[in-house]
Amino acid sequence: MNKSYVVGKSKIHGRGVFAEINIPKYTKIVEYDGEKVSRAEGTRRHNLQSKKGRFYIFELNKQWDIDGSKGGPGKLINHSCTPTCYYTIKRGKIWICAKRNIHSGEELTYNYDVLEKNTHLCNCKAKNCKGLM
Repeated sequence: MNKSYVVGKSKIHGRGVFAEINIPKYTKIVEYDGEKVSRAEGTRRHNLQSKKGRFYIFELNKQWDIDGSKGGPGKLINHSCTPTCYYTIKRGKIWICAKRNIHSGEELTYNYDVLEKNTHLCNCKAKNCKGLM
């Protein structure tokens, strides 16, 4: 799989991930990787991270979470209420995929779907932004 993205400064939050080339709809872009931890440990880390406005814990299945804070560039993909991407879990891996055709230079985003609904500010600035995640 060729690298189709670059990391750069985001208008949404800190750093973000951007399409370096045009990416067709449904393309697997990057694996959301990191440290595999038990659900209990994932919950503990999530509670600590979310207090700082960070969301790196991803539910892999009923037993395991992935702590993306220990992972690669997938952790830098920001939340949006109008995301360009979605995530899918296949064979124990979390993939970030294109929800639609993405043009070179566009920021890659997905809906974080956080556990504590409407408790964290959203900075996505989308036309349909709910203001909270």
